[in-house]
Amino acid sequence: MYSISVTLPAYNEEANIRPMVLEVVDVFDGLVARGQISDYEVVVVNDGSKDKTGEVVDALSREHPKVRLVNHEVNKGYGAAVYTGFVSARKDLVFLTDSDKQFDVSEISKLLPLMDEADLVAGYRAPRRDPFKRRLFGMGWSTVVTVLFGYTVRDVDCAFKLFRREIIESIDIASRGATFSAEFLVRAKRKGYRFREVAVTHLPRVAGTQTGAKMHVILRAFRELIRFRWQLWQE
Repeated sequence: MYSISVTLPAYNEEANIRPMVLEVVDVFDGLVARGQISDYEVVVVNDGSKDKTGEVVDALSREHPKVRLVNHEVNKGYGAAVYTGFVSARKDLVFLTDSDKQFDVSEISKLLPLMDEADLVAGYRAPRRDPFKRRLFGMGWSTVVTVLFGYTVRDVDCAFKLFRREIIESIDIASRGATFSAEFLVRAKRKGYRFREVAVTHLPRVAGTQTGAKMHVILRAFRELIRFRWQLWQE
């Protein structure tokens, strides 16, 4: 049986973070009770939130010893928060999901059995329940990544991934912005790790504010992507 580190990047998720963490604890306590995993931890990376996200998680960590808070003193961006969660993980497997309650955490049960034949299992949102502009940008982004680097997974930025911790220990990732997921997948694929994919439920956001579709975020992502493509040509 595997142990799992659940990593949750969070930025200004005061309205979502407590119910999200409690959902994770409930689901993973059940997995332990049923003998499907041996142990788990929940690593919440508070990415310099301006609201009370960090305070809420700090209180939760006192209620639930398996919850651990990691703070960024200033906002560093989504990719940096994901990376911090990955390198802070201590268990056999790392499970990434977001703090905005747009995924059904219990669907980790779809991914776990595939780890016997894969090193990384990536969810894809079927269908994606985001505003049209975000869906359009997401489709375009995945297409550009595929054109530049070859196929990795169909939904590059889907925040529902389970992988062996050794992957993050064996590759160097320069990006800390929106290109982080693409670089992580491309480098893991080039290293020879085995991928599998599975459809997962995606839910509309009911609280908090999305930031990924802002123009400065998109422009930074494309700059990082071109720089990454150039780096691979030099290697």
